[in-house]
Amino acid sequence: MKIICIGRNYAEHAKELKNEVPKEPVFFMKPDTALIIRNQPFFLPDFSTDIHHEVELVIKINRVGKNIEERFAHKYYSEIGIGIDFTARDLQTKCKEKGLPWEKAKAFDGSAPLGGFLQKESLPKTGILFHLEINGKTVQTGNSKDLIFSFDKIIAYVSQFITLKKGDLIYTGTPEGVGQVQTDDRLEAFIGEEKLLAFNVK
Repeated sequence: MKIICIGRNYAEHAKELKNEVPKEPVFFMKPDTALIIRNQPFFLPDFSTDIHHEVELVIKINRVGKNIEERFAHKYYSEIGIGIDFTARDLQTKCKEKGLPWEKAKAFDGSAPLGGFLQKESLPKTGILFHLEINGKTVQTGNSKDLIFSFDKIIAYVSQFITLKKGDLIYTGTPEGVGQVQTDDRLEAFIGEEKLLAFNVK
């Protein structure tokens, strides 16, 4: 099982981090040790003082595929869920300044909490609304219609380089509003009005 994450896939988020809007998908990977499931807590690591939340829609691959054409990509997933791409922003900034890979800022243990999934057919085709609340306050709101690169385009692009397998997860990018989490924060993530992820920061 692989975790593939798409960066800078909402224009407003790219702007808030002062990044250029990409002309093709930017992706990186996390190991399976990054996953947190069943609403287990997230423990702040001791190597960073600036861990940011990034709520994202997640697609789960349901069959093996390589060099998938965009027009067939919709056949490779039937469920859409929600997760958090935690980022050690202080480490990431240093990596970017030196032109180094981001893995230690993005792929650390516990950096990918994953919530429940909904059947694709049950969700609106015009755009999937999602949001993140921290301690009962909404901090990020997104809609899949604002993606720079659609789910199908992401699958087609990534599968040029990496064979996708059943169970692989693609975190599809975060909207604007990212920010720091603190000890004792309660994070709750929703697709529409359905809460699919809820956990505490320790």
